[in-house]
Amino acid sequence: MKIAILGGGISGTAVARMLARDGHDAVVLERSERAGGLCQSSRFGEFTFDNAGGHILFSKNKEVLDWQLDRCGGEAGTVRTERNTKIRWHDRWVPYPFENGVGHLTKAAIVECLAGYVEAFADRRAGAECPPNFHDWVDWRMGAGFAKHFMIPYNEKIWECDLHRLSSGWVAGRVPEAPIEDILKSAIGFDTDGYTHQSVFWFPRHGGFETLVKGTIAGGGFDLQTGVSIDSVERRDSQFAVNGELFDLVINTVPLPRIESAIADIPAEIRADIRALKPISLVNLMIGVRLDEPLPDLSWVYLPFPEQGPVNRVTYYSNYSPENAPPGHGSFLAEVTHRGDLAPDGAWARSVVERLGNAGILVPEHVVLLEWCDNEFAYIDQDLEFQDRIDRVRGWFDTSGYITFGRFGRYEYHNSDQCIARAMEVREHVRTIAASGEPARPTFS
Repeated sequence: MKIAILGGGISGTAVARMLARDGHDAVVLERSERAGGLCQSSRFGEFTFDNAGGHILFSKNKEVLDWQLDRCGGEAGTVRTERNTKIRWHDRWVPYPFENGVGHLTKAAIVECLAGYVEAFADRRAGAECPPNFHDWVDWRMGAGFAKHFMIPYNEKIWECDLHRLSSGWVAGRVPEAPIEDILKSAIGFDTDGYTHQSVFWFPRHGGFETLVKGTIAGGGFDLQTGVSIDSVERRDSQFAVNGELFDLVINTVPLPRIESAIADIPAEIRADIRALKPISLVNLMIGVRLDEPLPDLSWVYLPFPEQGPVNRVTYYSNYSPENAPPGHGSFLAEVTHRGDLAPDGAWARSVVERLGNAGILVPEHVVLLEWCDNEFAYIDQDLEFQDRIDRVRGWFDTSGYITFGRFGRYEYHNSDQCIARAMEVREHVRTIAASGEPARPTFS
């Protein structure tokens, strides 16, 4: 089949490579001048940075992990890292996840966290139902102490809203529950591992995370067209016209609010649902520093408190690969979320660096490079109406003959490895269509 793939991020390029290997004529149409989407990287002098935060190569799915590593040059082309993640809790370094690091808090905070957790544990055992909003879910799952000392301030930073208006549905499957025994052990000084599924990860040795996309494109066998504005998409009998050119199938990975106006077939009520889907944006501050000594052996650090500035997470980026910074230097990525109300400039960036200095992350006087990238589509605003709204949108697409997937193509809170896993599912779906010659509703796990 001749297949149009809208969007050249990791979702679009991955599925194009897979479909081209199956013998299809896959054409990727990308609005920007180069592919990559949220996986793009930039180079400033001898520094390399990722434009949208600290990505890693990781997957619980071995097939997906191997696929990622192969695109990045395998063992020789990647750096293997044992994750070391901390929370900057006031003036202390607390191991992540927070509940497994509770023994590193002050005694008063330990008592508050334990008392709240035991009470919440008992309430759940007694049948307390999961609340529909995220704020109350934190109390239900973690207790008032953990809520006060980490979960509420940290999540208010990320989501930039009253947490009562967020659905609790987004945490299902993303936040594993720590056994109460682990929390009690931590409180009296025993180390517990906690969230172990990313205990080891990989990163491209050269070129930043965009190396994954470049490796997907290289030898991929598909036609990548960049700088293409997608102005019109519509059904024409058994085919689809994209900017007037006919295709047998259209696969969308573009953020739905960006592509909605171009797709002629979408009913008015579904358009209204799409227009109500809101992203949370991310300014990624790229910081290069002169080093008097090596950076601490950290992967990333969470900053939950307002007095630490607007940054919620700092990636120790030059620890991912020594090629990310020149000799004698290090680099950080500092993430600040917003809802379209932030216009970063030099003064703002320098003030953020000053707050990071006060938090003990870096020495402001050692900063030699300061750049930033503002990403409009970064996180998904999963408010209380989100699930019903997105169910209607996905339902229409899945019965329309179009296929849509990707973090914002389907509005699923997926990391890059999950996007690749979705591409593999789409490939199987296209095989079904090609074998039968008939349209079919896609099935996603």
